[in-house]
Amino acid sequence: MDYSQIISEITSNVASLYGQGKVADYIPELGKVAPRQFGFCLHLNNGEVFVHGDSEVKFSIQSISKVFTLSLAFSLLGEDIWKRVGVEPSGTAFNSLMQLEYEKGIPRNPLINAGALVITDMLVSNFQDPKTEILQFLRQLSGTQNIQYNETIAASERKTGYRNFALGYFLKSFGNLQNDVEQVLDVYFHQCSVEMTCRELASAMQVFSHHGMEPFTGQRILSMSQTKRLNAVMQTCGFYDEAGEFTFAVGLPGKSGVGGGIAALLPGQYSLAVWSPELNKKGNSVLGMKALELFTTLTGRSVF
Repeated sequence: MDYSQIISEITSNVASLYGQGKVADYIPELGKVAPRQFGFCLHLNNGEVFVHGDSEVKFSIQSISKVFTLSLAFSLLGEDIWKRVGVEPSGTAFNSLMQLEYEKGIPRNPLINAGALVITDMLVSNFQDPKTEILQFLRQLSGTQNIQYNETIAASERKTGYRNFALGYFLKSFGNLQNDVEQVLDVYFHQCSVEMTCRELASAMQVFSHHGMEPFTGQRILSMSQTKRLNAVMQTCGFYDEAGEFTFAVGLPGKSGVGGGIAALLPGQYSLAVWSPELNKKGNSVLGMKALELFTTLTGRSVF
């Protein structure tokens, strides 16, 4: 299959969508990102890599980081993590307080903000320096040491993250946050500020298409059963309240972030990452969503 030609065709087709979305300016630093950018990287399980456009530009992965912190917690704590967070699609906004009240402090899933805060709290409990451990984990998965936090973005998120503070203290009131709220939020804002390229992100997602094996060293990070479950959570919960639409149109497990990135995979075959910072009203990349729909349509390869 001529993947280079397919990706080139996709890039041409999605260019008409520039201007139909808006960068995430509610986080002031993200609002400064130039909107008309598009990167695509496909990483096959045999090691072949295909890149196009702005695939080497660093961007803030934002909520995509939740997949990696969840994986780190799952690898450490196993099934115990599900005592504090569920696995159902949310059906409400990713930063909803109402749902958390209704469900008595147990977040619906680990990929909404409340669930991710609980997962981050687990890492704070288990690591003396969780920020360093998260970075090291991402560096291992991506096969490069060139992964850093963007301190300016982290500070910008902290300055404007009132609802995340509210979620943190609300979780604390239900006894589902064990550490200091300020400490947990500091780690959370930093993990969201991590900057990666499409190439680096696609490489980091290889662990999920390799059934839990980290392909660069052959180390097993997750069991096959754990990987299956994480892929299932990505499939049903990875796109805020547009997860059903992504499954319908694209048919891959994945996770989006308000930095404009989308990471996805087909188990046993490939992982990929796209980036374009203009978002739709649901908080997902306009060009990225369409690009992945075209990719699975043109290749005929998805979980369905």
